Amino acid sequence: MNQSNGYHVAVVGATGAVGQQMIQTLVKEKFPIRQLTLLSSARSAGKKVTVDGVEHTVQEAKPESFAGVDIALFSAGGNISKELAPEAVKHGAIVVDNTSAFRMDQDIPLVVPEVNEDDLHQHNGIIANPNCSTIQMVVALEPIRQKFGLKKVIVSTYQAVSGAGAVAIEELQNQTKAIINGETVEPKILPVKGDKNHYQIAFNAIPQIDKFQDNGYTYEEMKMINETKKIMHLPELHVAATCVRLPVAVGHSESVYFEIEADGVSANEIKELLKTAPGVVLQDDPENQLYPMPANCVGSNDVFVGRIRNDLNESRGFHMWVVSDNLLKGAAWNSVQIAESLIKLGLIKEKK
Repeated sequence: MNQSNGYHVAVVGATGAVGQQMIQTLVKEKFPIRQLTLLSSARSAGKKVTVDGVEHTVQEAKPESFAGVDIALFSAGGNISKELAPEAVKHGAIVVDNTSAFRMDQDIPLVVPEVNEDDLHQHNGIIANPNCSTIQMVVALEPIRQKFGLKKVIVSTYQAVSGAGAVAIEELQNQTKAIINGETVEPKILPVKGDKNHYQIAFNAIPQIDKFQDNGYTYEEMKMINETKKIMHLPELHVAATCVRLPVAVGHSESVYFEIEADGVSANEIKELLKTAPGVVLQDDPENQLYPMPANCVGSNDVFVGRIRNDLNESRGFHMWVVSDNLLKGAAWNSVQIAESLIKLGLIKEKK
């Protein structure tokens, strides 16, 4: 891991679920690391984390922590990012931020490498990692947009509790055990920790992810709508979203309806296109009941697509089912992938 050449990488939020996945992904992908710095809040500072056989002590994230850092991967909450990402840039680091803090900032690229890698050329030190549910959808839609155009997207998501953090996974597990044992449950986390009411997630589906906005959509739904338009450079694209939390630990699923601009396109043509699309695995064989499921996507960097079919009433309309590991392609892998793209495009140089 620590070698004479490569990059000094900092992971902010190193003890969290996504931070841990970032570290594991850096090791798995053999990212060229000269030095690794693990950072967290004061509460988690001092913890020991073993990375590729080497024990590291997690340090409290402060402005001076970024001295000499080349790449800083942030996943410690929006307030931390707003406070420390600009400080990291001042110290010469390039920040890849996994929170919503900068996503809709006009001057900050919002990047999914399979879709808009070239936007990295416009970065000013900070690059935003999109929302997990947005990432997997645009990876599946971009090849279709390129070949056939794209007019409308309506998505319903079925999202895993890990999107709300490790505490939500624990709540799901505890509630499931309690209900099976005939005990009562007292929800404390979902749908939103800071909202007025909390509901049982075990054996349930909650049609709220994040807080409601004045227009009746949740913040999660508006993130999907606005981020999709920004990433795909389609400000006039019609996008609507309904986001639902399911009692699944890891792996987001999405039912996506989309309308293209081209006439006379068949579902088989869409399937053939996605067979060779970057980052996509086609699993579409209804005869043999082959389709993507979250239980089978955990641990994979890919986006799985299936159930592709023509709409029965709209000749340019199609439906598809999209599944991905929300902690990997939806967060950690996309962040590391951005860092890899920076190297590939010559946008970051090793400090000695």
